Amino acid sequence: MRARERADDLLLMHRLARTGGTAELLRWLAGRAAGWAGIVGTDGTVLQAAARTARAVVPDVAALVAEVASALTERGAQADSLDTGAHTALLFPLSADDRAAPVLAVVTPRPVAAGLATLLADVVLPLSVCQQAETLERKRRRVDLAESRGREAVLHLLMTGQLSIAQQVAGALRPRLPDPVRVCVVECSGDGRDEVARVCADADGGRSWIVRCPVYARHLILVMPARMPEEAEPGAAPTDETVAARVGDCTVGVSEPVPLADTATGYRQAFHALAVARELPSRHARFGVSPDPALVVGPAGRQWANDLLTPLLTHVPRRAQDPAAQELAATAASWLAFSSHATDHLKVHRNTLAARLRLIGELLGLDLHRLADQAALDLALRVRAAPAPACTPEPAPYAPTGSGAPDVARGLDEILRRPAVRHWADQQLAPVLGSEETLRTWLRCEGRLGPAAAELGISVPGVRKRLTRLETVLRRSLLRPPSARYDLWLALRSRDLAAEGG
Repeated sequence: MRARERADDLLLMHRLARTGGTAELLRWLAGRAAGWAGIVGTDGTVLQAAARTARAVVPDVAALVAEVASALTERGAQADSLDTGAHTALLFPLSADDRAAPVLAVVTPRPVAAGLATLLADVVLPLSVCQQAETLERKRRRVDLAESRGREAVLHLLMTGQLSIAQQVAGALRPRLPDPVRVCVVECSGDGRDEVARVCADADGGRSWIVRCPVYARHLILVMPARMPEEAEPGAAPTDETVAARVGDCTVGVSEPVPLADTATGYRQAFHALAVARELPSRHARFGVSPDPALVVGPAGRQWANDLLTPLLTHVPRRAQDPAAQELAATAASWLAFSSHATDHLKVHRNTLAARLRLIGELLGLDLHRLADQAALDLALRVRAAPAPACTPEPAPYAPTGSGAPDVARGLDEILRRPAVRHWADQQLAPVLGSEETLRTWLRCEGRLGPAAAELGISVPGVRKRLTRLETVLRRSLLRPPSARYDLWLALRSRDLAAEGG
């Protein structure tokens, strides 16, 4: 091989190593050899390979590796070649000092082209470097994946109210879980989630928990320390505002300060704020002040929730592999929050989710296809998750009337007639006072766009546009779960009951 050609080949192989790694180098080698090129493990496993044509001769790699191992051991050879009929196999260890190192194997038609052996000797170094770099990258990705899943597990525990277990699991990761917190949801564009995660970490100095949302592929969830105004650094912008300013194509929604134990509430608030932020030029919004209905139902509401949920919370599975009460409660909460996306959140098959929902409906005597029953179950689960002292006290106790959907509805109506709940309902509906037709119709149609469009006499896109405008007015998410439709159904029901009562 002439010196100029060899120099050109050296430059090309190093450029291929930088831009395409092992795969590009093997494709180039297969072309130069007019045959097959591959990286083979010491046990004969083909780790990577490329062929010039689909009909290129693929060697008996196990036999070849056995031969080359013998040659290296017995003769101390740095390379070996074997004639196999009309072809020649050339073998070069990627490391002369490591017997466990993989081998570069190339099969080429006989006679071997002039300079091919020199070319293969030259390519061993860049190929070895590529192999090492790619091995390190695979290990780094495995570590990142393990950490990401660990953080996702901690978030799942927080969202299901298992605070002590979440703190134990989080102890192996950093930073420590803050308390109280603000929850921030960042909606990224395209495949930019990893880059936005780095911006978020840089913006707050690594103080926040950053989790890739398991449900929405474009979302990041930040569990941030909820700093008081006096604790903020002079002139420093909040992390959420900094991220919205630095990343031009992301949208940010932020919750109110909440205790760490109420992370699920914070997430719902941040998601509602995100729906508002999408319509704002700043692409950033914080959740408006609005109490959770679970905090205004009083002791009577807590008693009603306990009565409703008792069959679920005391359920004993017939078989060891069947879901127990806690798992069913977590399934119900996840499905109410994420709808069909609960399969991603819970990491279960859709058939498993459907079977669990049927069992939950049977245990509670509810039809979970009905929005009214969904709203009742959602409220009961939120009341159960709320601290007991936080429930607004009211003098009149709730008297359970029995079991089954009609009694659940009657009991819920009693709760919704209470003054504190009526006041909460008025707050929720104040922004749409006098213009509730679309909202009422959509909820009456079980939150489905098609039937609502038919009843309103407009197109489905028309209904969607109206609901998008209502999201901005109400400062709540309606079209994407977690949706405010349960709260709005309860608020409208409370107002209707008040009107019926005069």
